[in-house]
Amino acid sequence: MDIYKIGFLYLEAVNLLTLVVFGLDKHRAKVHRERIPEAALLGLAALGGSIGALAGMYLFRHKTQKRKFTVGVPLILLGEVGFFLLLFFAVSH
Repeated sequence: MDIYKIGFLYLEAVNLLTLVVFGLDKHRAKVHRERIPEAALLGLAALGGSIGALAGMYLFRHKTQKRKFTVGVPLILLGEVGFFLLLFFAVSH
């Protein structure tokens, strides 16, 4: 398995996990249960799950009123795109 497949599988997994965790936190909020810390949600986004975080925010209508998320998650996504572009060009040359 080459590095691109491994990277792609990692990104798929972390984004799916992030999406599920955002949905779980929204559910917990609705039923007044213990919540998932915001640092954990943002941490998952920073670990490569920013697309899953954005999808979860708007699919579940969760954290869309919090500036930390509406600004932070897109900034994390931009950083990740930049990182992966640099990585791609470094590995391919």
